[in-house]
Amino acid sequence: QVQLVESGGGSAQAGGSLILTCAAVGYTSDFNYMGWFRQTQGQEREWIGTLDFRGDVTYYATDARGRFAVSQGSAKNTVTLHMNSLKPEDSAIYYCAAYDGPERTFRRSNPATYTYWGQGTHVTVSS
Repeated sequence: QVQLVESGGGSAQAGGSLILTCAAVGYTSDFNYMGWFRQTQGQEREWIGTLDFRGDVTYYATDARGRFAVSQGSAKNTVTLHMNSLKPEDSAIYYCAAYDGPERTFRRSNPATYTYWGQGTHVTVSS
């Protein structure tokens, strides 16, 4: 059974930084795409960014560009999210996602596209 295991959430002060890590467990092949989303209560899941492992290319939502960075982790099928200059409005549950379907159906910013999801990790930013 495939699981995406997130770690690194917690609390930070405004202006601070946090690093989240997501590792796929139980997946024997290589994901082409892994990404990050976040969600606050009553809101839809919001796309942050997605890494294409094949070319080490990362795509970002407009609002995430500049403060957030998605990168490949040290192990296979691992992705990190570096969050800098945090703001209270960044407080949310952050989710890792991975896709292993056909290329033609992949829509990187659409959460419904992704095949696997992590359990979510809470991030709280205080002012």
